[in-house]
Amino acid sequence: MRRKPHPPVDPVGEQSSDAELLRAVAAGQTAALRLLHHRHAPWLRARLRRRCADPDVVDAAIQDTFVAVWRDARRYTATGSDAAAWIWTIAIRRLVSALRGPAHRWLSGPAEESPDDVLVTPSAEELVLLGVEHGALGPALNRLSPELRSLIEATALDGLTVREAAALLGIPEGTAKTRLMRARARLRELLT
Repeated sequence: MRRKPHPPVDPVGEQSSDAELLRAVAAGQTAALRLLHHRHAPWLRARLRRRCADPDVVDAAIQDTFVAVWRDARRYTATGSDAAAWIWTIAIRRLVSALRGPAHRWLSGPAEESPDDVLVTPSAEELVLLGVEHGALGPALNRLSPELRSLIEATALDGLTVREAAALLGIPEGTAKTRLMRARARLRELLT
């Protein structure tokens, strides 16, 4: 099947919005992808490093993220979620896939890697992240001790299982369960 020719897009530059850059990426402009990478890779790396201590896994997740952006930019709609949130959703899913290992990648086929409804509509993770960043949950999370906060982030925000979170943080699974129970109780106190 022949691809439809892309409509012409204006040249992109440092002043271009993320939505303009994504339109240009969808039209095949590598310069736009380079600008998106330059703009978003540093904060993605910082946020992913808070969830994974292995820099190689983080770098692989970032690389996979921008490959997905290149491949799926046409699916982003400016009327939907913010472009940064869209890119973050891809990045965190790529990190979780990397942490689950190669067996997980073998099970998922191309159709499962980027379903239209996940990339176009805001995901539950995006809604939670917005609540964390702009609601009462963010300040409450900041008041937790680092070991409790990291478990909440890994399980509730990143979607890891307790076993996966324990492996990621390098602690026994039983310890992770206990800390998670304490973290939830402390959050209930802080939010009421």
